[in-house]
Amino acid sequence: MNKIKVVQIGMGPLGIKIGQFISQRNSLETVGAVDKNPELIGKRLADLHEDLSDAVSISENLTEVLDEVRPDVAVLTTVSDMERITPQIEEIVKAGIPVVSTCEELSYPWDCAPELSARIDKLAIEMNTAVVGTGVNPGFLMDSLPAFLTSVCQHVEKVTINRYQNAAYRRGPFQRKIGAGLSLDAFEQRKTEGTLRHVGLTESMQFVAAKLGWKLDATEDVIAPVVASEDVHTESMDIKKGDAMGVCQVGKGWLNGEEKITLTFQAAVGEPESYDEVIIQGTPNIKSRIDGGVNGDVATCAITINSIARILEAKPGLRTMGDIPLTSYFE
Repeated sequence: MNKIKVVQIGMGPLGIKIGQFISQRNSLETVGAVDKNPELIGKRLADLHEDLSDAVSISENLTEVLDEVRPDVAVLTTVSDMERITPQIEEIVKAGIPVVSTCEELSYPWDCAPELSARIDKLAIEMNTAVVGTGVNPGFLMDSLPAFLTSVCQHVEKVTINRYQNAAYRRGPFQRKIGAGLSLDAFEQRKTEGTLRHVGLTESMQFVAAKLGWKLDATEDVIAPVVASEDVHTESMDIKKGDAMGVCQVGKGWLNGEEKITLTFQAAVGEPESYDEVIIQGTPNIKSRIDGGVNGDVATCAITINSIARILEAKPGLRTMGDIPLTSYFE
């Protein structure tokens, strides 16, 4: 069986873990790697982790890598926002290469970034290739999964989704992204700057609404710190009593003046109970709960590489996880 050739763009902690997962699949092979970090350029992937290829070196020039290795798919793990990801996607798509990205805003960008979405969609159709944004959240737990669960409902009145997780078991960059270890003043400053938030709640709300045929009147995304009631110590940081140990973020979507979608995302170092929960008020009522929650790092990497073969079969254009079969691919 011919292996699917993958070029990886972005070799941070997430890219490295995805590379490990690729190396464990007989059907996949990383044939090229790109990163802008000067400390990584020229290094072999094996220098980053023993499970990775000794034959692939990291380059800063994406165009040269695409020309040299001619991959079947590009896996893009660089940034979270549409403004910065769009030029990267366009460079790849112009080479006729489909894209699987972990960019959160790309998971359902049509409402938040309509012009950029249309640009990507138009180019991908012209180049007869497909682009998708995926991940565990957004991409699955707070959008694709609840939308799928509504399939057995004759009527849906409201959708409530809760994701609580103990961030002590997540990678360091994720802990910093949710504000763990910050003073409350520093937390508020970063919130005001827009650099401290879980990206994707609005996209998840719009995805669920679209699958239910709802056009939301308005959405809201409220962010607050989870405050440590005592000192907390982890391998990567020490958190003082009274400082932020994470973030609580609540998204709400309204239709005809009624709150129809509520998403609560709470991630904190030392969160006492981890779980993922979907509550559908309708006919019938449905409550689905995953006790212990889903490990975000593992699941994001898994859904990314499970989407690689699927994107090759997808209809050209900018796609969502509603267009990609949600099944594992273990060959």
